[in-house]
Amino acid sequence: MAGKQIKGIIFDIGRVLVRVDIRRAQQGLADGLKLTPEELWSAIEKDPRWGDWQEGRMSARDWHQNLSNRLGIRMNFEEFTRVWNSALDPEPIHPDSLFRGLDKSYTLGLLSNTDPIHVAFLESTYSFFEYFPKPVRTYSCVAGAESGDFSRSATRVQTASRPIGLHR
Repeated sequence: MAGKQIKGIIFDIGRVLVRVDIRRAQQGLADGLKLTPEELWSAIEKDPRWGDWQEGRMSARDWHQNLSNRLGIRMNFEEFTRVWNSALDPEPIHPDSLFRGLDKSYTLGLLSNTDPIHVAFLESTYSFFEYFPKPVRTYSCVAGAESGDFSRSATRVQTASRPIGLHR
């Protein structure tokens, strides 16, 4: 990037902006089941619809119904949503002052494989989202940085002509 000025910074959400502790959700979801929390989470990740869920091809209610049917989770949708979101720490990693300062010099963007239940919770809970206008938020990139999918998603987040700084 010699000679090019950075004009935008893209952040991931999980473990960059918000702490994630899957164990909290595992324990809540496994409550009342014969599976241990770890066994339940393994079954969730191996679910045939996991990819559809992670890539935004499945609604939150359909995901809940799928897990209820396949794994015997006996929670209504509202309780399931509360437990699913318990994996997210209620306090952000960085203060809003960081984004307020960066926002003065850079276009800020989000690029994350965050599911629809978490997106709704995150956007209603954390004030730092005010520094990330909706056009520069992408929640369905599931590929790692080594794949072309990440670069294509980053290009959608920021204008292609702008050099991009990545914070992951």
